[in-house]
Amino acid sequence: MPGTRKLGRATDHRMAMLRGLVTHFLEHGRVETTVTRAKEVRSLAEKYITIGKTPTLANKRQALAFITKEDVVKKLFDEIAPQYAARNGGYTRIVRTGPRRGDGAEMAILELVVEEKVEKKSKAAAKPRATRNRKREVAAEAPAAVEEAVVEEEVVAEEVVAEDVVAEETAAEEVAVEETPAEKVAEEAAE
Repeated sequence: MPGTRKLGRATDHRMAMLRGLVTHFLEHGRVETTVTRAKEVRSLAEKYITIGKTPTLANKRQALAFITKEDVVKKLFDEIAPQYAARNGGYTRIVRTGPRRGDGAEMAILELVVEEKVEKKSKAAAKPRATRNRKREVAAEAPAAVEEAVVEEEVVAEEVVAEDVVAEETAAEEVAVEETPAEKVAEEAAE
């Protein structure tokens, strides 16, 4: 339940401090304070974010009764709460930062959780469901695809073989032209 920690203060002082911290937190989106105060502020801030999801006059008056600035209430109802419309709680995060230098109190940063909109493809949407009929269709398509691939490979292989034969014939003709012994003997005799 929010507001159950006494925080070493009288009730009116404690409530004024929490109202100020919640107002500052909603205005700036983050606040650095002690861990116990952050836990109290978190519960109160999440309560008012949930109230801000339904923008009725009664909810706005309830928020104005606690939050000290009108422009922060407007920001709460217009900007902050609509961001978390699809989220049920867990609007804030507490990150511990270590002890404070002066008195060693454990410090923390309280901040709003920013939801990154990442569209995940579900497994059902990624690939069609394999039913018996789908399996049969895939099985029927597979031999046709294999036959097409084999035909393409044969055509490519025939072209390669034809090119090799032509290359061998031209190489043999060149060798035959160069190595005729009668021409070599005639050249030697002319010299």
